[in-house]
Amino acid sequence: MRFNNIVKCLTIALPLTVLSACSSNLDSDENSQVDTNAQITQNAADAKIAEAEAVKVTAAKRAAEIEEQKRQELETLRSEHIIYFDFDVSNVNDQYSAILDAHAKFLNANSDVKVLVEGHADERGTPEYNIALGERRAKSIATYLENMGVAASQLTVVSYGEEKPMVKERSEDAFTKNRRAVLVY
Repeated sequence: MRFNNIVKCLTIALPLTVLSACSSNLDSDENSQVDTNAQITQNAADAKIAEAEAVKVTAAKRAAEIEEQKRQELETLRSEHIIYFDFDVSNVNDQYSAILDAHAKFLNANSDVKVLVEGHADERGTPEYNIALGERRAKSIATYLENMGVAASQLTVVSYGEEKPMVKERSEDAFTKNRRAVLVY
């Protein structure tokens, strides 16, 4: 009888023990869910940070590319910066309109860049006349650029007359090279 009572108790106790061991704890499920939600939130935050960093790197690369392009354009313009004039003339010749258009386009796109327009003349004529002629030449270039939309605050005009010849010889070829306006960045 005693053995029968032990078997009955075990028959009741064993399934209860198994059930209690297999059952989940409501508190641990909630904590597990909170931990999973926290991990998902952290992963989303990390992804946003990584995306923001990628955007910053891309923007920095683009800015560097733009700066490099600007530098190359400026180098090209510096190589094509002399406008020549006929004898005793201050009007811009049509053959230089493409060069001046390129300068105007660059200056319009880069409003922080300033340019000095130097006017020059050959040595024929009085020094006073050549200073005035050099100024008219420089102003005609400045006026052309302003008509193309360049702000007047970006342009400075100076005349050197015959004081700074490009070629110091006394020949018609030298005189031709000395009658000029120079855009200096």
